[in-house]
Amino acid sequence: MNTPTLKTEHLILRKFTENALKALYEIYCDEEVNRFLPWYPLHSLEEAMEFYKRQYESKYNQEQSYDYAICSRENNYPIGYINVAINDSYDLGYGLRKEFWHKGIVTEAGKAVIAQLKKDGIPYITATHDVNNSRSGRVMKRLGMNYQYSYEEQWQPKDFLVIFRMYQLNLDGNNSRIYKEYWNNSTVHFVETDV
Repeated sequence: MNTPTLKTEHLILRKFTENALKALYEIYCDEEVNRFLPWYPLHSLEEAMEFYKRQYESKYNQEQSYDYAICSRENNYPIGYINVAINDSYDLGYGLRKEFWHKGIVTEAGKAVIAQLKKDGIPYITATHDVNNSRSGRVMKRLGMNYQYSYEEQWQPKDFLVIFRMYQLNLDGNNSRIYKEYWNNSTVHFVETDV
């Protein structure tokens, strides 16, 4: 079971392929789309190929992977991505070309991925967002995730200080579990009351 294809009412979630380098470039080249992401925007199809090999191809060779291209059902063309890290954070990440923002696409994709994770026995997911990116926090809430705490981190490779908000959704019924790794790794951490 490696990255099972998922279908929703409007979307197909599937692996990125080398044939989709142009689409990958279109997603990752936009400065506004990548403003709150750890990496710098891509500048060429050659960089897109390197990024594909580093971020996707290596993960697709693992036994389990949740690294999806978000595609419209109309043409199966990638317009964004959604992924979940296979480590103890089970961190959910996503991005979308800006012409597709504000249409519920990431929420629809996220619900499908969460259903698959639950089916596969993944116990919980986390997600973080820069406090300056409140739209991302609203997506997390629409996915049923709950705010847990905030923490400071020196964001790499961009090398600037960010305050992140951490959200979590427990999928196994253990609602008292809180993933504390980000809290423990940051000397500055706190709980906001008005999130």
